[in-house]
Amino acid sequence: MSDTKPIICAVIGNPISHSLSPDIHQAFAHQFDLPLEYSRLLAPIGGFNDVVLPFFAAGARGMNVTAPFKLDAYALASHALSARARVAGAVNTLWQQDGIMHGCNTDGIGLVQDLQQQGAPLRDAHVLIIGAGGAARGVLQALLAADCASLRIVNRNALRAQEMIANPLVRTLPQAGRLEADGLDGASRPGGWDLVINATSSSLGDAALDLPAGLYAPAAVAYDMVYSARPTPFMQQALDDGASRASDGLGMLVGQAAASFEIWHGLAPDTAPVLSALRQQLATAA
Repeated sequence: MSDTKPIICAVIGNPISHSLSPDIHQAFAHQFDLPLEYSRLLAPIGGFNDVVLPFFAAGARGMNVTAPFKLDAYALASHALSARARVAGAVNTLWQQDGIMHGCNTDGIGLVQDLQQQGAPLRDAHVLIIGAGGAARGVLQALLAADCASLRIVNRNALRAQEMIANPLVRTLPQAGRLEADGLDGASRPGGWDLVINATSSSLGDAALDLPAGLYAPAAVAYDMVYSARPTPFMQQALDDGASRASDGLGMLVGQAAASFEIWHGLAPDTAPVLSALRQQLATAA
């Protein structure tokens, strides 16, 4: 039996039993023979800090944060936030250094890496994001940094989309001049979009979005941040509307986990075999 002290990490949320993060991180750790113990932590609403602070005080290395605690994590790490976390206004990755809690948001990295691995258009592409909540804001910086030609955010409440791109932190981004905002009825673009991303939770409710027809340019890609064993309502709607292909967000989930893993351990895991295994696992469970 090895005497190597285990590395302690976890994911926190409410609910949390559904989280795939332990499977993903344990698979990453196996690639490097790391003695990782990664668990799920259920925190009561209003009791985030009461769970997190003792966890790190006991010597834990890192924590992933999922709904509904990303804003709580942002507040806890407010003195040491990454640039990505500041723009996102939310934190999904925590770690402690010299007694100070640090926070980052790796969602945008995960999304862009997955899109790049799929060969989806990014550079010089015209991109539409549907939804103006935390999921959209979390990926804004990474999409702009990928050098898209334009990026329009549409939302049922147009004012919310407009407020997102007017945020002072967002306006400081070098490519902020490429941002546009509108309501859902303003989703259309002459010639269509090269990439359309669903950043709403509509697919969780098994509902299609109220979108105008003809959104997709030739060879366009549709991407749903929700992951599923079957095509989501948004994915099916996109294919019916002319998208050349559509994918869910499982690759984004694995990609953001890989970015967190690298922050904590200084090691960049191979995401491809982990994504493949998860896809098979989901298909078997369907």
